[in-house]
Amino acid sequence: MNAKALVLEEKGRLSLREIALDDRLGADDVRIAVRTVGICGSDVHYYTHGRIGPFVVEQPMVLGHEASGEVIEVGANVRHLEVGDRVCMEPGIPDPQSRASRLGIYNVDPRVTFWATPPIHGCLTPEVVHPAAFTYRLPDSVSHAEGAMVEPFAVGVQAAVKAGIKPGDLCVVTGAGTIGLMVALAALASGAGQVVISDVVDEKLELAAGYPGLVPVNISRESLRDRLSLLCGDDWGADAVFEASGSPRVYDDAIACVRPGGALVLVGMPVEPVRFDVVAAQAKEIRIETVFRYANVYDRAIALIASGKVDLKALIRETYPFDRAIEAFERAAEGRPADIKLQIELPRA
Repeated sequence: MNAKALVLEEKGRLSLREIALDDRLGADDVRIAVRTVGICGSDVHYYTHGRIGPFVVEQPMVLGHEASGEVIEVGANVRHLEVGDRVCMEPGIPDPQSRASRLGIYNVDPRVTFWATPPIHGCLTPEVVHPAAFTYRLPDSVSHAEGAMVEPFAVGVQAAVKAGIKPGDLCVVTGAGTIGLMVALAALASGAGQVVISDVVDEKLELAAGYPGLVPVNISRESLRDRLSLLCGDDWGADAVFEASGSPRVYDDAIACVRPGGALVLVGMPVEPVRFDVVAAQAKEIRIETVFRYANVYDRAIALIASGKVDLKALIRETYPFDRAIEAFERAAEGRPADIKLQIELPRA
């Protein structure tokens, strides 16, 4: 089938055009009319750099992986979804027979296929076919715009689960970009009493300051460790520290901020190997966890949004119509500090 889509032709060149896409509906699939798609940093990185690590854009690829929509057709075996259901879609599809999938860690299945990761097409097109098992009904209280935020928020929920947050925990998040804010909000919704969040960009920290329970710290003007000492004493630290900046310079601070026996959760992805003080971590017996995307948390993320404990609407800076999708990506590539999330809305048929 040919369908109109936002296509990354090659590094630095986008087009809105017809492209041949596989639209075969299997017995366990659903067909979805796409309504809202968020622009992710990885989409922008493929646009501006043409690759992320070993994943290289070698042929035209449809972008987009943060999406919500409406079911317009169901496969013969599908029972939990119906035509007309409003849904969001988990973009990574594992091999159900792999050892990783059988262990419940399907996000690290080496054979997982993920929307808009070369050579897999993404979802910035009016219709997609997707496995029903990775398609989730949205509660009436959750909008399509919020549904398209579930994907990045799921990273935050994965991090909170890995940290094992307990009621009233004091947490630290380094980095107040999209993922840092998602981690901070997930930590609060998971029971943290207070979350200190650091960055060097005032506009991002001002957004964080709008959420009760988030304590912004601009580390270009104030020591993160000094602020934490005011909260819990010089000889103690946070129950969980989440590194979400990807900066190679933050690891000493992160270790210094964890309490003895606390957790350090690595969410941000540095582009190069980093220096890590193993002995400093050992001296506190810090528990170190890592996060790669998410697994088994999409339903949790949706439930937290529906409960009202997490308000993601304030993070959506602007929504563009589909016919201005290239303009939206050009703006995203500018990296405006307050643009936590830009979204694209597709027209109803």
